[in-house]
Amino acid sequence: MRSLDQIIKAYDVRGIYPDQLDVDLAHAVGAAFVRVLGIAARDGGPGVVVIGHDMRPSGPDLVASFADGVREQGCDVILIGLASTDGLYFASGHLNIPGAMFTASHNPARYNGIKLCRAGAAPVGQDSGLREIREMIENDAIPAYDGPMGSISEQDMLTEYAKYLRQLVDLSGIRPLKVVVDAGNGMGGFTVPAVLGTGCGLPSLPLDIDALYFELDGTFPNHEANPIEPSNLVDLQRRVLEVGADIGLAFDGDADRCFLVDERGELISPSTLTALIASRELKKAPGSTIIHNVITSKAVPEVILENGGVPVRTRVGHSFIKATMAETNAVFGGEHSGHFYFRDFWRADSGMLAALHALAALGETPAGTTISSLMREFDRYSNSGEINTEVKDQKAMTEKIRLAYAEGTTTDEMDGLTVDGGEWWFNVRPSNTEPLLRLNVEARDEAQMAELRDAVLTIMRSES
Repeated sequence: MRSLDQIIKAYDVRGIYPDQLDVDLAHAVGAAFVRVLGIAARDGGPGVVVIGHDMRPSGPDLVASFADGVREQGCDVILIGLASTDGLYFASGHLNIPGAMFTASHNPARYNGIKLCRAGAAPVGQDSGLREIREMIENDAIPAYDGPMGSISEQDMLTEYAKYLRQLVDLSGIRPLKVVVDAGNGMGGFTVPAVLGTGCGLPSLPLDIDALYFELDGTFPNHEANPIEPSNLVDLQRRVLEVGADIGLAFDGDADRCFLVDERGELISPSTLTALIASRELKKAPGSTIIHNVITSKAVPEVILENGGVPVRTRVGHSFIKATMAETNAVFGGEHSGHFYFRDFWRADSGMLAALHALAALGETPAGTTISSLMREFDRYSNSGEINTEVKDQKAMTEKIRLAYAEGTTTDEMDGLTVDGGEWWFNVRPSNTEPLLRLNVEARDEAQMAELRDAVLTIMRSES
């Protein structure tokens, strides 16, 4: 029995190539994927799987081996080649078939991974198939199939993807904007020219794009494609100031997340962008439900209520967001990590679609309006960002923090421990894979936030 706990995680398969994730494991995952989900035609499924990959050098070999595993179970394969993760979700939704995306997202170059989905881009996580896939591989229990091998074909989905996003958010009437985009040598360098440019033969937009690191390079020679880390935004911030841009966009490696920088070179919180997009979606669908997770700013539910919507709070993680969106028919969902989910996009997350909303919102304002002034009404509190601290006992430390803040507060355990003091709140959540507690703090102003942050961190770092 081979233990795969550290490779097959809560939401995807991810590991160092080839030490942890190699072609043999990819082959096994492909075969188990077909069996566990019952997606071969003989099982009453669609009988076909769509596969894409990012720019990492190991991608093509892993895809070929995974595809062989799928085909050896009697299931056909459609290869779409290079794709962003939301490009693969589009293919799964548009074709209404299951999909597999080979990417390690924002992880360093030595990693690769597999994100799996059912038809219509529905997620496959630990509670929706991944656990069974892991157990089938660990127990060497993938059934043999003696029928005909599935076929393999290629299909270009980039043009259809670009057309679809441009239909969802119309930029044709916006005022001219100067936009710096840092693709981090990731898949944003593939999708931005298609969606925001004329790479797919679409009408040109009044956007002057200043491209940073658009060369697809899975070794990430300039900086890691992980914009949640401030050090990876420095080049974008500098360039926005150098060229006097109206806005800056940063994408992670597989371009399913987008982060914004304003005209002053300052980061716009993903919670602030969540609130902006929520207000826009509620104009199109009045009274709708909007999803936000436990660590988004209090400004998000406030804005939703002010715009006549219904805020619903969930745990952190795309499987929880997507499941709650399906249950409530929510029009939109946002996470503080930079993931944004859209009902019109099969409830999947799309960094590009979030970027289009930001550009449309700014482009619809009078000339001279800045993105920082536009965002001011949505940016109401000071937050710490996520801070990770290694602890010996996650449960004991969480209880210690709870007791320290028991007086005059309310608490809940939807996801870790959230303590609300009225003018402030904080959340501590355990990592699923490491001995870490993740801390997020928000308060009325910077001084109050810093004082609370430091007080909680002092407890977390004082093992008794």
